[in-house]
Amino acid sequence: MAATMLRAFALLMLAVLALATCQQTQAPPRDESRILRFTQLALPPGDELAKHLGPFELARAWQITSPHTDFGSYSALVPLGDGRMMALSDAGGVLRFTVPGGRLVTPVAFANVFAGPSVRKQFRDVESAARDPISGRLWLGFEGSNSITRHDIALTLTGKAAPRAMRGWGANSGAEAMVRLADGRFIVISEGFGSRFATHANKAVLFARDPVASPSGLRFTFDGPEHFKPTDMAQLPDGRVLVLMRKVVWPLPLRVACRLAIADPSTIRRGGVWRAQSVAMLSSSLPVDNFEGMAVLPRSDGRLDLWLISDDNRAATQRTLLWQLIIDPAKLPGAPALQPRTAKPEVRPQPSLTARASP
Repeated sequence: MAATMLRAFALLMLAVLALATCQQTQAPPRDESRILRFTQLALPPGDELAKHLGPFELARAWQITSPHTDFGSYSALVPLGDGRMMALSDAGGVLRFTVPGGRLVTPVAFANVFAGPSVRKQFRDVESAARDPISGRLWLGFEGSNSITRHDIALTLTGKAAPRAMRGWGANSGAEAMVRLADGRFIVISEGFGSRFATHANKAVLFARDPVASPSGLRFTFDGPEHFKPTDMAQLPDGRVLVLMRKVVWPLPLRVACRLAIADPSTIRRGGVWRAQSVAMLSSSLPVDNFEGMAVLPRSDGRLDLWLISDDNRAATQRTLLWQLIIDPAKLPGAPALQPRTAKPEVRPQPSLTARASP
């Protein structure tokens, strides 16, 4: 009888412990609040900014917070027009919002590229994005699967490809940066360096057209500032490409430093090296974090707005930051010699895109 009672007591205690463990590990209930809070950050003195940013002016910077369950971890940023932006996360989350001061204020909208928890992470890990401003079509680069998907304006999947030229890029160093050029070509760059002990030189591919429809690409090597890895790209009005790059600064606590570099796509050759020149240092002494998304927008005065968003990795020690930089493209190195272009960026009205969450 005593043994039976002991066994029963032991089973009861195991059940209580199991219940307590389940309660501790159970995910909190979802929060669907469509709220974004922009907290403007104090900026360092102008001479400190100029020392690091060169021709770029840091106009404003914010920390963004939200109670929504899917908020955070944004790895790509694409403009939608009128100050509206779409940010995409490495969990496949989509955030549509209006930047502070945007002309057309629309409701905050959260969505997912692929619905359902059954979709494996390597097929949800969006690291890069490119958008056609005319049709609204969207291309997404996935890190884990080294693939590219194409979506219509409602985010409906219309095609997918795993280009041969991107195979072997590694499970954690895939299509980290992607840009659609004005002439319809695409550039995709891997985050990883060419070898384990390398400190620069990233594998890259140039696609002559839509990489989903025509996945054959021209392989080359991207060579940027040493120790920095590309995280996003955007084309400038003169045809050149601005590349956002970052590196982790050791030791702990974790800090991140970033670079802005510029490169001319007309110099890309099969098997060659595409060299980029550093034009700004986003030092860890500035209000920086893990910047991974970038968008360039024209201003009425001929200058450009450069928007950056950071990936907080859903870590308590990191933040989702939004920067607004302003640049006169004529002040960038090499600009006068490269101004005359035969293939200029398309400048047409962008289609309207509602902020309603897509299924």
